[in-house]
Formats: sequence, C-alpha cells, structure tokens
Amino acid sequence: MTERSREVTVPDLMAAISAVRRSARRASRREWQADLLPQAQLELLRLAAARPGISVTEAARELRVAPNTVSTLVSRLTAAGLLRRERALPDGRAVRLAVTARAKRRMAGWRDLRAELAQAAIIRLAPADQEVLTSAVPVLLRLAEQLAAA
Repeated sequence: MTERSREVTVPDLMAAISAVRRSARRASRREWQADLLPQAQLELLRLAAARPGISVTEAARELRVAPNTVSTLVSRLTAAGLLRRERALPDGRAVRLAVTARAKRRMAGWRDLRAELAQAAIIRLAPADQEVLTSAVPVLLRLAEQLAAA
C-alpha cells in the first residue's frame, strides 16, 4: 500500500461503497413510481435476466436458498407477468426461467432512474471530486475483478 492509500482503510472503503449503494437504492425507491418488489424477488429477477434459461435448481444454488423457495418466488413473479417458465429441450420436464419484456422494461426503468439520480448528485459535487470519481471507476472495476477471483 502506498502512503496515500493508508489514509483510508479497507473497512472505510467497503463502508463507503456500501453507503453509496444504500443511498442510491433509497433515493431510487423514493422516486420509483411502480410497486416495489421484495428483495428476494428482485434478486431472482436479476439472476434470471443475467443468466437466461437458468433452472430453478441452479437459481437456488446461486442464491443460496432452498429450491422450494425459488419455486415460490417463480410463481409470484410469473403471476406478476415478470417471469416465464419455459420447457427445456430435449428434456421437456425441466423448467428454464426467462424474464418477460415487461420485466426488462421495468429493470431498464429502474437502472435509468438510478443513473439519473446519481448523475444529479455527481453534478452537485465539486469539479475536483468529480474528477476523482471518474478516475476511480477503472480501479474499482479492477478491485471487483480481484474480489471475484479470490
């Protein structure tokens, strides 16, 4: 670690990242016009969007919950028109999950709202702070890669 980086400890960095995420989520929830989904449903929806065709068993393993919990979430999201069950080929007994067009629009709207709110907050920062944030993005992405590889 360099002398300058010792000024901020790793716990400080992680706490700051968490604070930004929490604040962004709270601001977005205040502004969001549609009904808010429970966190467990959101996690499954994000996973199904990131991994189209994922099975219930794979989703349960990834989310670290029981398969029957995922089945319940699938039923609720399907009833809300946000998730589809599709039969896997060649084994028509297996079910694969896919997000609907409605879910994709909803997720894009949420992403756009978060970006808009973050942009407005960044604009209110001092220009020097804006520059620091801009230069920190590649480093934070490399840190995320290192953590994922650990």
